[in-house]
Amino acid sequence: MKWNDAKQELLKNPKLVEELEKNELEYQLISEFIQARLDLKMTQNDLAKLTGTKQSNISRFESGNYNPSLEFLEKVASALGKKIKIDLI
Repeated sequence: MKWNDAKQELLKNPKLVEELEKNELEYQLISEFIQARLDLKMTQNDLAKLTGTKQSNISRFESGNYNPSLEFLEKVASALGKKIKIDLI
């Protein structure tokens, strides 16, 4: 079976599609936080100091190995000079 055929077959599974979409949102969110930090030429350690957390927490968040609370996200966003906006569509 060719990859495109297999892919089309897999995408017929609504649970798989939902999981893929969920991961896309997480990837996009993390990418925006990393880009904002890099735009400020800030290290993970710098960001940790500004947010009052450990560098390892920032690292785990940026690598997708941490399920952050909204409070954590707001604190990090604020340290980056940003705000969080959530839209239900």
